[in-house]
Amino acid sequence: MATTDFSAGIRNLRTTLESIQAVSDPAALQAKIERLSEQASAPDLWDDPDAAQKITSALSASQAELDRVEKLGGRIDDLETLVEMAGDDAVGGADSADALAEAEADLAKIRADLGELEVRTLLSGEYDAREAVVTIRSGAGGVDAADFAEMLLRMYLRWAERHNYPTQVLDTSYAEEAGLKSATFEVKVPYAFGHLSVEAGTHRLVRISPFDNQGRRQTSFAAVEVIPLIEQTDSVEIPESEIKVDVFRSSGPGGQSVNTTDSAVRMTHIPTGIVVSMQNEKSQIQNRAAALRVLQSRLLLVRQAEESAAKKAMAGDVKASWGDQMRSYVLHPYQMVKDLRTEYEVSNTSAVFDGDIDAFLEAGIRWRRAQDVVRD
Repeated sequence: MATTDFSAGIRNLRTTLESIQAVSDPAALQAKIERLSEQASAPDLWDDPDAAQKITSALSASQAELDRVEKLGGRIDDLETLVEMAGDDAVGGADSADALAEAEADLAKIRADLGELEVRTLLSGEYDAREAVVTIRSGAGGVDAADFAEMLLRMYLRWAERHNYPTQVLDTSYAEEAGLKSATFEVKVPYAFGHLSVEAGTHRLVRISPFDNQGRRQTSFAAVEVIPLIEQTDSVEIPESEIKVDVFRSSGPGGQSVNTTDSAVRMTHIPTGIVVSMQNEKSQIQNRAAALRVLQSRLLLVRQAEESAAKKAMAGDVKASWGDQMRSYVLHPYQMVKDLRTEYEVSNTSAVFDGDIDAFLEAGIRWRRAQDVVRD
């Protein structure tokens, strides 16, 4: 790569960093960190474990975001120095070639890291900064669909694990032969909803069915729902008269306290028909609290959708952004995972199912922002 190419690349990096700094506002971020640090140092912090967890998680995420912005500036400076050294007459031959190769690798890495940070600046929706509740349901395709639902659950949990994001599986409903009828889990990190909300929709799997003794190709479907986690300040009040609660014995893997008592809870919101089931906690009280939290989150999203629909009605006829099928995972006759909205695709299907989905999330977030700009 020529020095002139490095010069243009470095200028582009600095321009991108400046736009990120303009949005992220490091000074405001530092003030937020100081405020959270003061709250985290309170002697009675852990008297309320839930509140303490939110404060410490927000502090950690804010500090990490500020560190990324500040360190990227230093990395760009170091890259510029390395390029200058590689072009110095005193450095020649193999040393110069090695330095240029190192600079090229650094340029690519910084560009990728800036792109990831830039995506965060696009998450400006009302609930994007929230933690997320994700529900996966098997669709058409019988046992293959149930197996696909379990594959997607593992994919998202592995994605979270790659980033050290804490998760909690709230409910799992196992299918009779294999896989899952449904599963619900939380991703407990700021901006989880903003990132994962682009995963909402219908996912399709095409493969040779491991459950077909004739080895035929099978197409199966699974639905992914992503909602923001409710917060106390949202004030989604649900009258007791609008809730029907059923208790039952948990099923599937678990210890004695899970499987031998009526600890599972099924909560139905009568006006809307929304049903939430929780069975992974040990006590009925815990499952009831978790079910109410998820029900409130879903009603919050319903309210947001109604408000959005009203705005669209006033603006005129606007086609829906999301189709019934948003991504295909093809394992036969070729290997390909393709997002049908963004056209982004990869051939390493194993990596995708092992949680390597960041590029899909980034493409989805950028696509969504472009659609918003067109509508505006």
